[in-house]
Amino acid sequence: MSGRIRVVVAKPGLDGHDRGAKVVARALRDAGMEVIYTGLHQTPEQIVETALQEDADAVGLSVLSGAHMTLFAKLIELLAAKDASDVLVFGGGIIPEEDVPKLHDLGVAKVFTPGATTYEIVDWVRDSVQPAPVE
Repeated sequence: MSGRIRVVVAKPGLDGHDRGAKVVARALRDAGMEVIYTGLHQTPEQIVETALQEDADAVGLSVLSGAHMTLFAKLIELLAAKDASDVLVFGGGIIPEEDVPKLHDLGVAKVFTPGATTYEIVDWVRDSVQPAPVE
């Protein structure tokens, strides 16, 4: 038997625009997932710590600041250092098309660009994440 999908939704860095992150968090919650929203101005270290404490299956980052390459890379590096590379990383925001393949190479499973619907995001998470088994 498997449990519910647990997703940490985070706003890393100095960007203070969190409407999109809140919309995605609510859509995932309404689809039956457990969602932990970390709030604004989180460091990659804080996000990874939350993911570990909450036993998250996935972490979704919302990045509008232009620092996506640095923030995603640091998050993935920290997850690997904590032996948590099985946590699926996805995200979205204002990310140039030419950076999407680079993010995939870093280990970002999916990048949603402006115009992605909450239905697309929910369906992708549901299809891509394997929740931890309930013991």
